[in-house]
Amino acid sequence: MKKKNYSYIGIAFIILVFGIIFIPRIINRIKDNSIVDNNSRSVGIAKPSDEEKKASALSFIEINGSPKKVPNFSFTNQNGETITQDDYLGKVYVVEFFFTTCPTICPRMNRNLIEIQNAFKNEDDFGIASFSIMPEVDTPEVLKAYAQDYGVTNPNWNLMTGDEKAIFDLANIGFNIFVGKVADDEMGFEHSGDFALIDKNGYIRSRKDAFGNPKIFYKGVISEQEKMDEDGNEEEISMLKEDIKKLLDE
Repeated sequence: MKKKNYSYIGIAFIILVFGIIFIPRIINRIKDNSIVDNNSRSVGIAKPSDEEKKASALSFIEINGSPKKVPNFSFTNQNGETITQDDYLGKVYVVEFFFTTCPTICPRMNRNLIEIQNAFKNEDDFGIASFSIMPEVDTPEVLKAYAQDYGVTNPNWNLMTGDEKAIFDLANIGFNIFVGKVADDEMGFEHSGDFALIDKNGYIRSRKDAFGNPKIFYKGVISEQEKMDEDGNEEEISMLKEDIKKLLDE
């Protein structure tokens, strides 16, 4: 009986040693995708290059199978200059729709944009496009005073005014960001507090959600400091900053 016990102990010891030495190696090989199928000539799973990773980091917003690009526009900025979509080519930029007399979400949106501006103050290829949905009030002079009050310093941040219908169409059709007139609203307007993110080639980009679908927009009202609003919606300014950086690196 003693000899049998010794033999069992010896076998157990050998199994233990095998587990300590070889199992971690097997696990590491699995993690590295380097286990080779005997029925395949492949020596492992090809990994994407750094350039491929950068290019696929954020999704394109596709309409009928084609990436959605910023439509043509032409408006006047706070300095009286004509600004078109071509002025933003080669730049990563954030888009918002607002108006200067908005007492609710616009001040919060623009405080968040000031924070984003300051986070990328050394990036010449970063900009912001703010379109006023109350152009009859928001003249270039009014927009310039508003920009100064909020601390707009980025030369690529244009606050724009122009034809009302063209601005509404740009919002609702061009970016699918809701803007509308509401008769029973205090200010007569209702609009989304979302931001859109545009890459250097003029395409609308975003990260994917948990289901693999593009998020499309970023919540612009909730600040990083607030973390979430009263309805439990989490802030997305930190997410937007991360994605701006990704597009700047492309």
